[in-house]
Amino acid sequence: MKLTFYKYQGTGNDFVMIDDRNEQFDINDQKLVELLCHRRFGVGADGLILLRNHTEHDFEMVYFNADGKVGSMCGNGGRCTVHFAHFLGLFNNSTTFWAADGLHEAFIEDGLVHLKMNAPAEIEQGDDYFFMDTGSPHYVQFLPEVMELDVFKEGRNIRYNDRFKATGTNVNFVEQTAPQSLTVRTYERGVEDETLSCGTGVTACAIAASLQGASSPVAVKVMGGQLQVSFDKEGEQYSNVFLIGPAQMVFKGEWSL
Repeated sequence: MKLTFYKYQGTGNDFVMIDDRNEQFDINDQKLVELLCHRRFGVGADGLILLRNHTEHDFEMVYFNADGKVGSMCGNGGRCTVHFAHFLGLFNNSTTFWAADGLHEAFIEDGLVHLKMNAPAEIEQGDDYFFMDTGSPHYVQFLPEVMELDVFKEGRNIRYNDRFKATGTNVNFVEQTAPQSLTVRTYERGVEDETLSCGTGVTACAIAASLQGASSPVAVKVMGGQLQVSFDKEGEQYSNVFLIGPAQMVFKGEWSL
């Protein structure tokens, strides 16, 4: 039996994408997911995504981390899935779909995928950090010269500290380069390494920046390219949060099961 897959990337965050509307993929086969994501013995990816039917919306996105476990919301993965659904002909201009953190809206305009993100219900602010859930939990720390930082070491130290080691968190290091511009580097749980981009992380960083005076839209440079986050803000409440950026189908392949 052959498994048809598509390789996708969104600002360097890469995914194995599978049209699983017939629900033939065994979502409990953690070893297969881990193998497909392995960069030496598999296709190689930060995660694997199944596109499935949904009774009320255009489709459902089921996301797995590279370790083979079902993950929480992935922003760049969501943008790639929207692009894939458009490629499959599931919608024309705009779409709604279901993901790990609930309902999402999206549309494609001028080659960019605009994905509506769920705004954080609560934002924790410490002496030198922010912590919030933008579909996945994110720790945000602002630092100078973020490009010089050992993200693997520093991110791993926070991800596995006493507070987070049980459930994990993504860790973002941010440099504000202009009033509405950020550079972000992210250590992702599940991948357990720095990734070239993290959509839910970029969203969290833009919201954290807005709490320090940045206004919408916020331009965000990541290791894999450029993203943008727009939002409406009333007091400390956010709405209409959109993650905006490119998504690309890299190639199509088959895997023998």
